[in-house]
Amino acid sequence: MGKSTEPAGAHIEGAEIETPRTEGSKLDIRNLNLYYGDFQALKGIDFTLNPREIAALIGPSGCGKSTFIRVLNRMNDLVPSCRITGDVLLDGADIYGSIDVTELRSRVGMVFQKPNPFNMSIFDNIAYGPRMRGLRDKHLLAELVETSLVKSALWGEVKDRLRKSALSLSGGQQQRLCIARSIAMEPEIILMDEPTSALDPLATGRIEELMVDLKRDYTIIIVTHAMHQASRISDRTAFFLLGELIEYRDTKEVFTDPADKRTEDYISGRFG
Repeated sequence: MGKSTEPAGAHIEGAEIETPRTEGSKLDIRNLNLYYGDFQALKGIDFTLNPREIAALIGPSGCGKSTFIRVLNRMNDLVPSCRITGDVLLDGADIYGSIDVTELRSRVGMVFQKPNPFNMSIFDNIAYGPRMRGLRDKHLLAELVETSLVKSALWGEVKDRLRKSALSLSGGQQQRLCIARSIAMEPEIILMDEPTSALDPLATGRIEELMVDLKRDYTIIIVTHAMHQASRISDRTAFFLLGELIEYRDTKEVFTDPADKRTEDYISGRFG
């Protein structure tokens, strides 16, 4: 990944010359390999994503999907046995070199499988990140909280109880709150690791509608086990298997005319 300073924990090896960036791409990943000790969890991944697109990552459990998006947010930095090679470029800049991890995590937000609101008010959940970045103006904070909740399709449901505990919200509302918390940091990319797997069908539908709306302003990568979800909301779909990226193309092509027999077997339910 070019010349870089290694974070504490994860060890990054890179070439002296960075891989040229794909013109117009938001993310450009070339020959990404990730090891935990002697175990190779990701193998030679090539992946590009344009601004304001949704990419869905599909594949059986343990195939490397979540490991892949953790790389994009540098969540392995404190894992001593982790070693990464290859290029991971955000707008042409090496996220393991020239971009500070704090800056990276403000530009690349993360929403997890299980909603994880803080044990504080709805307002303070959204305002937490901006306050940590130094925003103290009450008027600006209130505007930012409202904007984030509007974008996450939650404002109408909580505007009269912003000082109530976030833990009083339903599961689907808590997940939208976590999305709003990410939006408040004004990210460019939002990573979602199975964000609807713990939700009922109604809440799942709301999150899917929200993701399609958010695509107007953000680039989104979602890990999902629900292939119908991937086919409904994503522009491009990546099929992972045993740490390899088997196929990555336009979603319609992947689901109607897969190029690899392993992709066809997976989406047809023959395994996984």
